[in-house]
Amino acid sequence: MAEKRPLSTAIEVETFAGKVHVEWDPTAAVTPIGQLPFFIEFLKLGHRFNPWVEQCPLHYLSNNTPKKMDVLGSLFLSILSGHTRYAHITALREDSVNTKLLGMSKVISDDCAIRALKRMDESAAVQWLQRHLQSCYEPLLTTPWILDVDVTVKPLYGHQEGARVGYNPRKPGRPSHTYHSYLMANTRLVLEVNVLPGDEPHACYSMPGLISLLIRLPADGQPAFVRGDCDWGNDPVMSELEAMDRHYLFKLKRSKRVKELIAQVHGQGVWTPFNPEWELKESTLRLQGWKRARRVVVSRRRLPKDPLIGLEYQHGGQRELALVEGPEDMRLLKTASWSPTSMRSW
Repeated sequence: MAEKRPLSTAIEVETFAGKVHVEWDPTAAVTPIGQLPFFIEFLKLGHRFNPWVEQCPLHYLSNNTPKKMDVLGSLFLSILSGHTRYAHITALREDSVNTKLLGMSKVISDDCAIRALKRMDESAAVQWLQRHLQSCYEPLLTTPWILDVDVTVKPLYGHQEGARVGYNPRKPGRPSHTYHSYLMANTRLVLEVNVLPGDEPHACYSMPGLISLLIRLPADGQPAFVRGDCDWGNDPVMSELEAMDRHYLFKLKRSKRVKELIAQVHGQGVWTPFNPEWELKESTLRLQGWKRARRVVVSRRRLPKDPLIGLEYQHGGQRELALVEGPEDMRLLKTASWSPTSMRSW
């Protein structure tokens, strides 16, 4: 068993400025990036930082311009510090330790950072970032995994590009951006995020990014299936994935035909246990707008009790009570559909 060293003992760390010794001081104040030397060691020994800087599509013609290392290093430190505005880069100018450990000569100004980003060709910059991001997680893709797709609404309080009023349940009427995210399920590992205007939250706006990601992934690193909520359960999305021979698992809205299917399969018996609580049953369904019938899986579980016996509503100036009809033991909560060739569970 390895012997534990006290925190007060100096630890040797390899950085771009050479080897340094890091020692913990329990009486000193905690800084946001106090453990950065260890991350810098990972970047150097893993050959991640220098190739990222060298392959950046940022080119200067004048000899009076800042170094590419200083530009990208300043943006890198600003992001790690949790900054959300270019003006926050100014706070890094007091840091004379981490900049040297990263191999930088100085911290650039916020105006210089903005001008540097404007000089890059957008398509070349996106490909540069995608290529280096994929190189970080690609070794994990050899293990069977699930690709989760989701959209997050971020309210905005300024005049940012693409700030539009759209679906925003928490801040109605507030302009927003939509973050179309593609994640490795159960790992919180984000493979890619596309930022779009606030009025583009639908799955059809996520499809170009999803298709581009699936094409870039190696043949032995493809996901077992794509998983999404009910917004993805529409014919154009499913047809496009079927054309690519990609399995999927999408929730279905509790529409009229879905409810009819749930009531139909409920009394047929022979349900397949999934775990101690949930059981599944397979069927086929063709909703309005679908070009063909597709495989559907209904999942249900029994609740300990159901206190709801009726619904009270206003009708013609009078209050009326409608009793809840249907089998007493019906407890169907979730419905999902996926490709007929995919046998993955939800």
